[in-house]
Amino acid sequence: MSPETNSKWQNWAGNQQATPQRVATPRTPDEVAAAVRSAASDGLTVRMTGTGHSFTGAAVAEGVLLRPTALTAVRSVDPTTGLVTVEAGLPLHRLNRVLDEHGLALANMGDIQEQTVAGALQTATHGTGRDAAGLVSQVAALELVLADGTTVTCSREERPDLFDAARAGLGALGIVTAITWRTVPSFFLRAQEEPMKWDEVLARVDEFDAANEHFEFYWFPHTEGCLTKRNNRVEGPAEPVSKFRYWLDDRFLSNTVFEAVNRVTHLAPATTPFVNGISAKALGARTYSDTSHKVFTSPRMVRFKEQEYAIPREELVPALRELRSLFTKRNWRISFPIEVRVLPPEDAWLSMAHERRSAFIAVHVYHRDPHEEYFRGVEELLTGFDGRPHWGKLHTRDASYLEKVYPRFADFRALRDELDPERRFANPYTRQVFGD
Repeated sequence: MSPETNSKWQNWAGNQQATPQRVATPRTPDEVAAAVRSAASDGLTVRMTGTGHSFTGAAVAEGVLLRPTALTAVRSVDPTTGLVTVEAGLPLHRLNRVLDEHGLALANMGDIQEQTVAGALQTATHGTGRDAAGLVSQVAALELVLADGTTVTCSREERPDLFDAARAGLGALGIVTAITWRTVPSFFLRAQEEPMKWDEVLARVDEFDAANEHFEFYWFPHTEGCLTKRNNRVEGPAEPVSKFRYWLDDRFLSNTVFEAVNRVTHLAPATTPFVNGISAKALGARTYSDTSHKVFTSPRMVRFKEQEYAIPREELVPALRELRSLFTKRNWRISFPIEVRVLPPEDAWLSMAHERRSAFIAVHVYHRDPHEEYFRGVEELLTGFDGRPHWGKLHTRDASYLEKVYPRFADFRALRDELDPERRFANPYTRQVFGD
């Protein structure tokens, strides 16, 4: 493992940059441990990046940046128990292929599969689900390198407090080097995508949530148009969309055309309501079925910045009505749809759905557009509902707020004091959210 110097790092959206003092690509957990000890001897902090899909500074490395690209081994797959151990740098799309080959799958996923498994886990990446929860709830064990350079494993049976804290640990408790996933037998999902008016969606959101294993919808600001998505298990065989329909909807309309649309609205914001009206009508109804991960995930090639908050599920409709009213009051011009998802309670200490059924409201802007006023207004609204910010998406909350909405926040900080008293794994973002 030969260190590099003067290597600039940037995240996917381009809104976070760093120039660490040195960069290394460890090939084994032992080399990660050696890098941590070396950083300590030089008085440097150390962070391992993923693929840079966080919009916050979660992956920013000031001292030593560790790349995960050589830590991608599949250590074991047990189709009988469903336990699968892979190293931290394996991308989710490769994990999905491995699981598929062995007749296994993740029970639930977010809509992007480009992240590394560790990066997605550490920021509590989630999908939408009535019963199936996010990634933190699908982990059986973790392997971490701690600040003293030791490598430990944790699970519900072995160091359970560390397990509950580190599953969504933001890299602040240790560097995750391997994850053991608790997978399920592979399954097909039938997707029903249907345009629907705003009033009907809000009137039926409880019905859709209760009746479907996975429900979400998008609202196109400045319009009455929404796109609902209902995913449920079916026996199969797969009946995917045709190659032409996939190209038309998922590649051309959702990415190529949408990129052009955002370039227009970036230059002429006043056109946004008119353009959104066209966008809301462009994607029609369709029904298809396929292997689960092919239904959960979609290509996302248009770069954007994002903020997402989790609020109590029962507050969803009131929050959405207030959010819509803000568009008139603030005269916002927003081209990206607003995404709404749901999740059952989770037990990881820093899961956004910790101990409460949650609704997630995500807002986006084109990566070239200013986001500050829009995100600040949405944040002010959703924190009024005891909202919890997604750890990987833009927000301004600090420890004084977060300790009020996370019951185990103080326990997390105490464990961090014990394991990393010198803040070997700190960066500006962890200082913001944990207070030191």
